[in-house]
Amino acid sequence: MIATKKEVRLPALFIATLMLNAGAAFMWPLTTIYMNKTLGKSLTMAGAVMLLMSLMMMVGNYVGGVLFDRWSPYLTGVLGAGLSLIAMILLIFFHGWPIFAVLLVIVGFGDGISLTVGNSFAAMITQTPIRKVFNLMYIALNVGVVIGTLLVGYLLDYGITLVFSVTTLCYILLFVLMVTEFKIDVTSSQSDHQTGGRVPKLNLRVIWSICLMVFAIYTSYSLWESVISVHMTNLNIAFKDYSLLWTMNGFLIVFGQPLMNRLFTNHKLVTQVSLGVSIFALSFFGLIFASRYSAFVIIMIVLTIGEMIGFPGLPAWIDSLAENGRKGKYQGMYNVAISLGRAVGPLFGGLMIDFFSYQSLFLCVGAAMIVTLGIVLLSNRRLSE
Repeated sequence: MIATKKEVRLPALFIATLMLNAGAAFMWPLTTIYMNKTLGKSLTMAGAVMLLMSLMMMVGNYVGGVLFDRWSPYLTGVLGAGLSLIAMILLIFFHGWPIFAVLLVIVGFGDGISLTVGNSFAAMITQTPIRKVFNLMYIALNVGVVIGTLLVGYLLDYGITLVFSVTTLCYILLFVLMVTEFKIDVTSSQSDHQTGGRVPKLNLRVIWSICLMVFAIYTSYSLWESVISVHMTNLNIAFKDYSLLWTMNGFLIVFGQPLMNRLFTNHKLVTQVSLGVSIFALSFFGLIFASRYSAFVIIMIVLTIGEMIGFPGLPAWIDSLAENGRKGKYQGMYNVAISLGRAVGPLFGGLMIDFFSYQSLFLCVGAAMIVTLGIVLLSNRRLSE
């Protein structure tokens, strides 16, 4: 078969991103509950499995970037989606202990590869402005998360087999898209996007500082998925009310992101990211004083506004800095920073609460995001001198 397309079509990339994140959103909230309530494992063991899954996703991010640049972008995408699909099919029939944990780790590795491949193919699109491409991918990500988190709660009542079967359908569609839509003329596309040279040192310094900031952001963000739910229930706020905050977050992004895209189209990426990250960090300082549900609603709205403004610009900014280098590698670094933050966040949050307090935790992560943003701006200033 000879590839004739010069780049991946945007609708195919959108649907692939949506399916990948919908599939992942089915698994993340399910793992702890299923391991604890059904398999009879401790919360510590469940946390260890999720940590291992995150670490393998990081390995997948890195491997995906390297294989994208040095082997075959198309085959790398097929490999990542194929690994996740095979593991999910097996989970339908074998979901006891310890095979459940083993297959979950394989899904994490495959998803890590697919995430980096998706970002790297997005960076190779030329017929649409790169900022618009990553904005659309961000919307797809959040639509996927909304679909996955909404459905898993209802489907679980009908049995774990049904949940895994529906999740498998997401991965089947992802795999089919990888096979049919991602077979492009990579030689000409890669030659247009990279010269085989090295990224200038000053550019690389900014990329590394952005990755450090992304690590701080997702370490903080993961607290919403872990310790903040406990904090809210300790304040006598119902768990279903906590869940509604995530639904609100998802719908705000789906409907608000196009507006944000229009507002910031003509602004520099550094301005867009700085404003978004600052607002996002500000929301965590608000958590220090929150004690009523209405306060958490306002904080989630502020957080979501910051997220919509700043987050879609991050991979686009890294892409623009990796002008002479292998873009798959640096999109891989960006995804590694996300996965590492998600892996470290719950553990760091638990330790801070055990030895200090929730207020100290929120102050610490808020300050960390502001400091790392300062490092990014300082590095970028040297670049422009």
